[in-house]
Amino acid sequence: QVQLVESEGGLVQAGGSLRLSCAASGGTFSTYHVGWFRQAPGKERELVAGINLTAGTYYADSVKGRFTISRDNAKNTMYLQMNNLKPEDTAVYYCAARRWDGYALIRRRADEYDYWGQGTQVTVSS
Repeated sequence: QVQLVESEGGLVQAGGSLRLSCAASGGTFSTYHVGWFRQAPGKERELVAGINLTAGTYYADSVKGRFTISRDNAKNTMYLQMNNLKPEDTAVYYCAARRWDGYALIRRRADEYDYWGQGTQVTVSS
């Protein structure tokens, strides 16, 4: 059983930056695909960025060029660096992990992930 604990989000002005981290325990972190989802009020939870076992990445079009996902297997931690934040990035952000199924493909649906962090609020003011 994997536990995921996220760092605090926060309030930031548009154009600013924020880095989220997510610490994992209780499993072999290096064998999981991990990702960051977000959910805004009234909207579905969406994958913002994902990273597989060989550091292949996926980014939603809305964040390409602004967000960077990374992982440090030695520290059992994943990160989301968010730059040039926009008001539309305001949401609750969740880290998630899924057991490797033998493929490099990064899954994009929330129901394909096995473990979740508690969620952290990120608010971007205009």
